[in-house]
Amino acid sequence: MSAIQNFIGIALWIAIGVVAGLLMKTLVRRPEDDRGSGTLVLVFLSVFGALIGGMLGVGIFHLREPLALSSGGIGGAIFLSVFMGWLYRWGIRVWV
Repeated sequence: MSAIQNFIGIALWIAIGVVAGLLMKTLVRRPEDDRGSGTLVLVFLSVFGALIGGMLGVGIFHLREPLALSSGGIGGAIFLSVFMGWLYRWGIRVWV
């Protein structure tokens, strides 16, 4: 049962990353952006952040029984995917 929960949890982390990346693209507008610029990179970084955040959330909050489908994993995935998307839209893009 835990293998299925882990698979579902990791798939949920990836979906959270995709949704967070697309939301960042929609909500955070920059005046110099044209349509479609950096969308794939933004989604990739958000998915990467969701996977790393999910692993950190599970490792920090659910050490005794680590399941990907847990509140710590989902919370970590949401936080780090939004942070990575924001960092790309406002932090890295300013210096490039």
